[in-house]
Amino acid sequence: MAKQIFKVIFINDGQVFELYAKQVYQSDLYGFIEVEEFLFGERSQLLVDPAEEKLKSEFAGVRRSYIPMTSIIRIDEVDKEGAVKMHACQGNKVTQLPLPPLKPGSDQ
Repeated sequence: MAKQIFKVIFINDGQVFELYAKQVYQSDLYGFIEVEEFLFGERSQLLVDPAEEKLKSEFAGVRRSYIPMTSIIRIDEVDKEGAVKMHACQGNKVTQLPLPPLKPGSDQ
């Protein structure tokens, strides 16, 4: 049976993150997606990508990440993992959708 690999693209603090993970699913926490088992490719020691190293250190020791649905740009199931990426949002190309406000005491 082939392993599932997901490419998750989301916004975090004005940056667009492209990460790979083995598990992605809807969280029990309302409005969040859970991402587990991040994959960071083993690259040659001759060429070091600073963005990849920054993401590796930021997610070091993270077992599970809860990402707000409004921050998710796209989730793809892919055949193999690629290089993780991080870049700044440019202009109005990426916009987060607002969530409707929750009413206090509602069961939503």
